[in-house]
This record gives sequence, C-alpha cells and structure tokens, in this order.
Amino acid sequence: MHEGHRQRLTKRFLNEGLEGFEDHEILEFILFYAIPRVDTNAIAHRLIDTFGSLSGVFEADAKDLEQVTGIGKNAAAYLSMFPDVFRAYQRSKLGPRPYVKSIKDACEFARSLLFGKAYEQFYVIWLDTQNRVIHHQRLSEGGISESPVYLNKVAAAALRHHAVKGLIAHNHPGGNVTPSKADIDTTHDILRALNMLGIELVDHIIISEDASFSFQADSLMGQRALKPKEAYAAEYTAVRQLVSVLAEKENTV
Repeated sequence: MHEGHRQRLTKRFLNEGLEGFEDHEILEFILFYAIPRVDTNAIAHRLIDTFGSLSGVFEADAKDLEQVTGIGKNAAAYLSMFPDVFRAYQRSKLGPRPYVKSIKDACEFARSLLFGKAYEQFYVIWLDTQNRVIHHQRLSEGGISESPVYLNKVAAAALRHHAVKGLIAHNHPGGNVTPSKADIDTTHDILRALNMLGIELVDHIIISEDASFSFQADSLMGQRALKPKEAYAAEYTAVRQLVSVLAEKENTV
C-alpha cells in the first residue's frame, strides 16, 4: 500500500512539480528518500504540528527534529540540510567568484549566505580591485537578536586575503531589516578599522526572510530623490557615502 502511494506521489511530482503540494505532502515526499518502507504521511503531519510550518521544520535544529516520533538521526540530518543546500544552490548560480558591481549584486550574494538562518550571523565578503569576490567567511554567530563582532578578526581576515574592498552582511531573523544603533555602531567601527589598513568598506547589507537593507542604497536615496529600485541598481564604483549616512543615522537613533 505504501509503495503504491509513493509511486503515485512521485509521478505527480514528475508531472506537476511541487506547486500543487500541501506542506505536509512536500515533507511526506521528501521523507520517502530518508525513511524507506514506512508511511511518512503521519510523520510529516507530526513535524508540521511541532514546528508550525514547512520552513519551521527545515530551520529546526537536528536534535529537536529527533524528538519527533518517527524521525531518527539520519532523517533529522537530511531535513536540516535543505536550507544549506538552497544557499549552496544560490551561490553556485552566482559563480565561484562573482562580481559585486551593484547594491543589488551585494544583496543577492548576502542572501545566498544568510537566507533561512534561524540565528543572527555576521559575514564579511572581501573584494578585489574589480569588485570580484575573493573570499567570504562567517565571523560570528549570536543569539536570536545579536551577533558579536570582533574588529581584530575583521582586520586579520582582510590582510590574510589581500582585500582591496569589503562588504559586511548580517541577518535579522525577526524580519525587520531596519538597522539598530548597534548595527550602526558596528559599521562605524569596522569602517574605521579597515580605513587604517587602506581597505574600503563599500556597504553593510542586512537580510531578513523577505527583505534587505543596504546602507549605501539608503545613503543614495537620502542624497537625492531616487526610487529604491534605482538606488539598489547603483554601481559601487567610486561610491563612498557610508560615512555621511552613518553620521545621519547616529543623530536619528
């Protein structure tokens, strides 16, 4: 009975994709390949009931997934892998060393690093003279609302990778991408630290599940009457507005 159901669901996917699937059906289908010869429908329903949604299941810690009846270590590892696979897929589409020539490029690359992260994380992205990515790395991981950043780590990483320019990016899992006072202060501190090394900080990107914020785009919109799309399309070449926008934000926070 289970085998026939699996075949029917597989055929449906091959013919229609996942578009017509309910969340529990997507989980049921995915679990076919982690839990053989078991009715995964009931397990899928238990997962949704426990974590609230498909995204909640994928973003759950593997140890928490294991607490759900029917989910062992292998199945838990399999499910928790999907956000990382998606991020790797996004980075692969951008290429191994993509150019970051515009604010839009920076937001897309930051999203490929941070999308779906349940806790706040802080990344630095190093660029060469042509605005091509040399290296990216996670510098810290905090709790649900903060990620500590250490300036010595940033400076050491910049020198190690012979960076000419840098971007910093972090996520706000809560959904609001408006920069906090701590975000502004951190940007200021890193800007000054890199300046001493002759390295230009071109932007700070904040990512949430469905939005992004760029200090540079905000700066450009503040300077003249630009629509957000126009500001995000702006190229980074010779754009150095972070000092002014940071000063303005410090006075308003």
